[in-house]
Amino acid sequence: MRRLAAGLLIVPALLLTGCGSSSKAKSNDTAAPKSSASSSATPAPVPVPKVVDTTTNLPSVTGAFGATPKVTIPSTKPDGTFIVHTLKQGAGAKVTSTDVAVTNFSVVDWNTGKAINTAYAKDSAPLVLTLSAGTLPALSEAVVGHTEGSRVEVVAPPGAATGQMDPSNLTQMGVNAKDTLVFVVDISKKVGAKDDISGKQSPSPANMPSVVAPAGKAATFTIPDSTRKPTKLLTSVLIKGTGPKVLSGQTILVQYTGATLADGKVFDSSWTDAGVMGTVIGQGKVIPGWDQGLVGQTVGSRVLLSIPSALAYGAQGQSPIPANANLVFVVDILGAA
Repeated sequence: MRRLAAGLLIVPALLLTGCGSSSKAKSNDTAAPKSSASSSATPAPVPVPKVVDTTTNLPSVTGAFGATPKVTIPSTKPDGTFIVHTLKQGAGAKVTSTDVAVTNFSVVDWNTGKAINTAYAKDSAPLVLTLSAGTLPALSEAVVGHTEGSRVEVVAPPGAATGQMDPSNLTQMGVNAKDTLVFVVDISKKVGAKDDISGKQSPSPANMPSVVAPAGKAATFTIPDSTRKPTKLLTSVLIKGTGPKVLSGQTILVQYTGATLADGKVFDSSWTDAGVMGTVIGQGKVIPGWDQGLVGQTVGSRVLLSIPSALAYGAQGQSPIPANANLVFVVDILGAA
């Protein structure tokens, strides 16, 4: 029930395969239309070359970690080498193939010098990669095995970047199927896809549902009749984290379970999906109940949210959530970047 992060400017098939972001159950956006039967057939896979670490024929990159990089393409042509080179070694934890990573990135087409996409633009958001779900070789090689705080440059020949894409998508972006792309990736934060928070859970207040949240599993709710129709957003911190406060505009990494207050039926949970989910908070990328209830909470907290319909999906609903449904969520905040 995942959807891709709002604010990313590139066709999802190029950069976002396998990345997690706002859940469908929390998104304000409608799902993308399905491809028609007349869509082009999937092209045959292009072999992915072996990765090498070299500075030979490597485009130069300037700029500090976390800021927009300037990529200067050399006058030479790309030679098909799949290069992954660390420009800045971070001091944080190493990312594994079972982690979720928050990254910023820029992509330039070597063959044309054209900037294809960036997460540093004002209306863009960080890219959250669920690495266990699989992603482009260019991105997985840029992240897995590298540490938080690192800036990594990747020269990706077609097999590592565009070789499996539908030609119509490439044409839409102005990219040729034989083009080599240059990625610059900043690794901000990582957590394990199935990570949980620790601590003793406090009881829910009397005006909110009670929750049982077993380690590594979707939560369940007990909903007294008196709690089914909240008239305003209700928030309760069940486990108080000791990390920094979540700020509006940050990307948060969370585990969550959501249910309808009318019957306690769970409609979505990260535990039954791909695990930890990342989303920008406080900026209208998720329902108002999340924006209002999670900004200001501390990392490491478990937060119970009782959300009236007006701060969820209102009269429109969103399948499988019916119209005018009041909702309850329990959210574990694992990180913010």
